[in-house]
Amino acid sequence: MDGAAARTPRRRALWWPAALAAAVALCLGVPALVASGTSASGSAAAAPASDSPEAGFARDMAAHHQQAIDMSFIVRDRTQDESVRLLAFDVINTQANQRGMMMGWLDQWGLTQSTAARPMAWMGHTYQAHDGSLMPGMATNTDLDKLRKLSGRDAEVFYLQLMIEHHKGGVAMAQGYVDRATNAVEKRLAQSMVNGQRAEIDLMTDMLQKRGAKPLS
Repeated sequence: MDGAAARTPRRRALWWPAALAAAVALCLGVPALVASGTSASGSAAAAPASDSPEAGFARDMAAHHQQAIDMSFIVRDRTQDESVRLLAFDVINTQANQRGMMMGWLDQWGLTQSTAARPMAWMGHTYQAHDGSLMPGMATNTDLDKLRKLSGRDAEVFYLQLMIEHHKGGVAMAQGYVDRATNAVEKRLAQSMVNGQRAEIDLMTDMLQKRGAKPLS
């Protein structure tokens, strides 16, 4: 067995302890974050209505995040490139953590995690869902099937292209909530998404350039 082959199982094995640690931290940290999710000033506040921007953003961004997590798990198994795997690992952990916060807020507010309302109706959006793409930036089922069939550089490039589009849609939604927010805690989370995902768009664009590729748009 050569040195590279010996190192590969080790790299894969590192995913599970780290993921377990992140899950434990999420379980310990979310209750405190959720407890502050209904209050803008530290005092008790009325729960938002089901059709409010607060509830709509929590539901829609949670769904948006879930697809980013799914895509990152796919590419993790389709490449051995360390930089792409580290990016995927960061997306998985960051967005799973944020998704847990938003689901926790909905639960504390006594609201369902889904409704019959069109995605992003709370911000006046009229996106036409198609082939599994529910909101702007989301990949289609066809895109995901293609990603699952690629490997190596081809998988890296397509993942980065899809994730840049995904982040663009996420930034637009998060900014839409920041502009409408009445809950200070949720607004801070949304602003952190805007800042973090813009930075990652720049990073992923640079990663594409190093692979001789460009964003899809």
